[in-house]
Amino acid sequence: MKEYQIRRSENVPASDPSIGRRMSGGDHNWNSKVVLLNGLKSDSGKFSSSCKGAHVGKRHMWFHKNVRSIAYIFVLVGFFFLLDSLMVSIFDSINLQHSSTSKNSKGLKDDRKVAHTNKEKLPVKMYGRLLSLASSALTEKEFKPKKSDFWKEPYKQASSWKPCADRRPPNPGKHDESNGYIMVSANGGLNQQRVAICNAVAVASLLNATLVLPRFLYSNVWKDPSQFGDIYQEEYFISVLKHEVNIVKELPSPLKSIDIEAIGSLITDADIAKEAKPIDYVRKVLPILVRNGVVHFLGYGNRLGFDPLPSKLQRLRCKCNFHALKFVPKIQEAASLLVRRTRKHDSARSMLDKQLLGNYMPNIPSKHHEVARGSYRYLALHLRFEEDMVAYSQCDFGGGESERKELQAYREIHFPLLIERLKSSKPISPEELRKLGRCPLTPEEAALLLSALGFKHGTYIYLAGSQIYGANSRMQAFTSLYPNLVTKETLLTPSELEPFRNFSSQLAALDFIACATADVFAMTDSGSQLSSLVSGFRTYYGNGQAPTLRPNKKRLAAILSENSTIRWNDFEDRVRKMIEEGQRVRVRGFGRSIYRQPRSPECMCRT
Repeated sequence: MKEYQIRRSENVPASDPSIGRRMSGGDHNWNSKVVLLNGLKSDSGKFSSSCKGAHVGKRHMWFHKNVRSIAYIFVLVGFFFLLDSLMVSIFDSINLQHSSTSKNSKGLKDDRKVAHTNKEKLPVKMYGRLLSLASSALTEKEFKPKKSDFWKEPYKQASSWKPCADRRPPNPGKHDESNGYIMVSANGGLNQQRVAICNAVAVASLLNATLVLPRFLYSNVWKDPSQFGDIYQEEYFISVLKHEVNIVKELPSPLKSIDIEAIGSLITDADIAKEAKPIDYVRKVLPILVRNGVVHFLGYGNRLGFDPLPSKLQRLRCKCNFHALKFVPKIQEAASLLVRRTRKHDSARSMLDKQLLGNYMPNIPSKHHEVARGSYRYLALHLRFEEDMVAYSQCDFGGGESERKELQAYREIHFPLLIERLKSSKPISPEELRKLGRCPLTPEEAALLLSALGFKHGTYIYLAGSQIYGANSRMQAFTSLYPNLVTKETLLTPSELEPFRNFSSQLAALDFIACATADVFAMTDSGSQLSSLVSGFRTYYGNGQAPTLRPNKKRLAAILSENSTIRWNDFEDRVRKMIEEGQRVRVRGFGRSIYRQPRSPECMCRT
């Protein structure tokens, strides 16, 4: 065998680099080829042992006879080595290119990911310690059967007030002959327009005029071309008020061609003061109306005060707001889907459901109502934390220098008059503004408020309003405590939302209904027109079973200022007392809005 191996090595061509490389380096392919040589070794071993002691010449004779076969085997093996080397080189080249491409692709993805991360704002938390305490408290309460006390009105006196603004007075005070026509072009969004409509109804009655169905001015802010008939039922509105006020859909033909401004019948904000008294209309507007037969209130809104005002006009305002303005079927139908999907069941219709949703809300017998409700009550939250409000407040919200610069830039573009006023007045620090209760509540503060009131982690919450400033960076603190958050965009399909695209007032009507019919309504800004009107509806039709949560921002700011030291039990107690005081049953005070506080003899009856 030793001699055979020596001869075999002598027969290998030394000039073949591929064979030399494979012989010395080895390879997985070599294992398959070497089987032939192993067989040859075995045969050679047998031959060597059988010829043991024979003459060396005989061995030379054997090799001479088989030299062709041996050469053929080595040539074949060499060919396989060459082919293998070529294939390996090709695959190595391909793998190298693929590796380079993958690396470049991965690098691009990583760069995009980094860029995206840089754009995405980090979560902002102003009260980290309280958030941690709230999370622990909610986890503890989740497995306890007791529910929050704030799912119900705390005061029984609330149920003693009943709606009665629609009662027909013995002497309506409507005259056969009209002094002329009143045209109204209302400004603002849905809720400002609603107030303007009902103020116009009262003024038409005061001046014994015929009211032309109000029109809505197009606003660059709201960007909604909707008119009265796109939101409210025209015929129903005219019918409900027909015994008190004459209402027509348009001016008579002879008056359509008149230049209102040229004849001096155009009335603007400069002519009528904000929250004007009835005598102002009698002195300034009535003479023009009688002389020209028509007046046009341009940009009309909150131009009629609440007191002093004859009770007849006050009642007429209530009748307009709570009875005559009924949403069109398209809005009612979509809103009923919102409410049903949030409640996750069909329940007995409440008075609020009947007024706002009509026949689109299915009814079930009252005896099954409480069973059906189960754990599917929902809370509606109007979170006023849009960019315009945040910027206008001039408060600090913990977002650092970049946020301050961003809000200042927004103010300079959208609120130039505010910037000019600030230049000539003594500045108030953000800390002082917060102490005075002038800062809108952040989503984080709203979540702490709800957790202090005992609402559990699994509570379903309908979020009303526009885009939240800061988006996820602000909402993360809220959703960490209350993940079951829904909006009209998440509850309705794209096809169901499509008819309302680019109609902000109609979308606001969906929020209005979802908030008004909720089991609990929580506001974060009592000055908001939507919150005011929704809370008024809940008072009027709620029958003492539609609680509304109104935080006092000044008191809440004082409580939150103790974030680093206050115990959770103390925080809960102080927040609860604050909300309970806001829920006390009160008769409307002098000068207060009757749309927000309808508990008054002109609007509701006390049993």
